[in-house]
Amino acid sequence: MERLVCVAIGYLFGLFQTAYIYGKLHGIDIRNYGSGNAGTTNTLRVLGTKAGLIVLAGDILKCILAIAAVRLLFAGGVHEDMYYLLAMYAALGAILGHDYPFYLGFKGGKGIAATAGLILAIHPAFIPMGVILFFGTFLLTHYVSLGSLLVYAGFLIEMVIMGQMDLFSMPVGHRTEMYVIAAFLTAMAYWKHRENIKRLLSGTERKTYLFKKNKEALN
Repeated sequence: MERLVCVAIGYLFGLFQTAYIYGKLHGIDIRNYGSGNAGTTNTLRVLGTKAGLIVLAGDILKCILAIAAVRLLFAGGVHEDMYYLLAMYAALGAILGHDYPFYLGFKGGKGIAATAGLILAIHPAFIPMGVILFFGTFLLTHYVSLGSLLVYAGFLIEMVIMGQMDLFSMPVGHRTEMYVIAAFLTAMAYWKHRENIKRLLSGTERKTYLFKKNKEALN
């Protein structure tokens, strides 16, 4: 039951569609422009760097807040050895809510910024690798999608390694659940990026620049 509650809480936080809301405040539905994705990269390209950074912060924050809410709700007592597991279920819900918001016809983003919130909130040990993989890849190639995919692969591998090193101090069964959730999120991210993967392989993926003109035409 606790797991379902955590997923539900996370999903509610994930429904705060930062890109969609920001776009509406500026008179557009972001899903009708650029790539059609309601996420940071498309907002950056369509509405500019400031908009992209605001959306990034909002999407990161909603996953962090979902995890914080679950940790407060289930703090201590019989749930002490499920601390990290319940946080993972909250993050799962938040990313599902971001990717598949029911009130937008289940057409949301790709969950990468929300996943950054998971990496920042789950344990400090995951932060350095995530930062190196994403920003190292992005600065070298300017492919956001490639950096995002490498972050997910790295997160899954690191989750298993850290779990086997008993970083989370929990029963084997709970650790295994965490691995399954991480694997599911990774598979979902790769599925959401399937078109990006095709373009990366064909050499036609679009590059993104923070301080150069990225904007898509709004007409």
